Amino acid sequence: MSMHSWTTRAVHAGKDDLAALGLHAPPIDLSTTYPSYDVVGEATRLDEFAEGHDDGGPPVYGRVANPTVRRFENALAELEGAEAAVAFASGMAALSACLLAQVAAGRPHVVGVRPLYGTTDHLLDSGLLGTSVTWATPEDAASAITARTGLVVVESPANPTLDEVDLRALTDACAPVPVLVDSTFATPVLQRPLEQGATMVLHSATKYLGGHGDVMGGVVACGEDMARSLRQIRFVTGAMLHPMAGYELLRGLATLPVRVRGASATASELARRLADHPRVTRVHYPSIGGAMVSFETSADPVALVSAVRLITPAVSLGSVDSLIQHPASLTHRIMDEVSRKEAGISADLVRLSVGLEDVDDLWADLSQAIVHASR
Repeated sequence: MSMHSWTTRAVHAGKDDLAALGLHAPPIDLSTTYPSYDVVGEATRLDEFAEGHDDGGPPVYGRVANPTVRRFENALAELEGAEAAVAFASGMAALSACLLAQVAAGRPHVVGVRPLYGTTDHLLDSGLLGTSVTWATPEDAASAITARTGLVVVESPANPTLDEVDLRALTDACAPVPVLVDSTFATPVLQRPLEQGATMVLHSATKYLGGHGDVMGGVVACGEDMARSLRQIRFVTGAMLHPMAGYELLRGLATLPVRVRGASATASELARRLADHPRVTRVHYPSIGGAMVSFETSADPVALVSAVRLITPAVSLGSVDSLIQHPASLTHRIMDEVSRKEAGISADLVRLSVGLEDVDDLWADLSQAIVHASR
């Protein structure tokens, strides 16, 4: 284990071998196939890949593994304190693999702790992958577990209300059932759920890990046994992260601490100013910090989102520029109104992803938008 600080490792993780290779930037391997002169040996290796093992050698085929993606996986695993990480084409592909692994193991029941990202909620509620769900509060999650429960799914801080869950209390109460924590909003800069007893940590890498709004991916950090199951699923479903995306995500990790801390300082100040605004009825901001702020307003929230000029009205989050959106209309529209209400997602709620702009410029834009929406 490196004796360097976590921030230093964020810069160097996944790249420790580069100097010995005579390289500075990580290479991008775009191969879809690899030479197999030792047919018998490669056939044996392919069998191992199909069982979820990865020996770190040439992948045989690009759907199986990729050297550039492996670098990102190794780096993320190190930063989360995990034995392994498995990367996918999107955050939802990563979550789907986690659910399919439990279905394959004969434990298709999931305990879901609301609120969750809207499409996660929809996937669990729909049963599209053969799972069933019982919705529970963090305090009631353990009592919802049955003999067929394969997973407890929680998001903290939650999307979009920024509710926080005591992860240690939840994992202790639900043991030995695996707990999957969507830690997209926190990133490993602010929270490392495996240290709190979680079994799996899920990131929509599209957000802060990439950090520039130009790459899509998902990743799960976990133990090697679980990683083998996820690689098996990825092997047959083809949800492999593209090598170029793997390169961009590895590059994103190097600046992750600086970006998250910088944006968090601005978000904290905006949350303070919003709390003092007469047309803001409630502000949600996590105790651990972060670059997400949500607030409820007595102004027209849709008009507010449409009135911004510097901030971009758009779904997604975690980029260097600030984004704003109305969850009930967009990211959580796929949930029915009753489910949204149960999850605490009101029609007055606005979600703000704070970027790296100057705080006064962002406040001026928010202020004029609130005035416009109050007419």
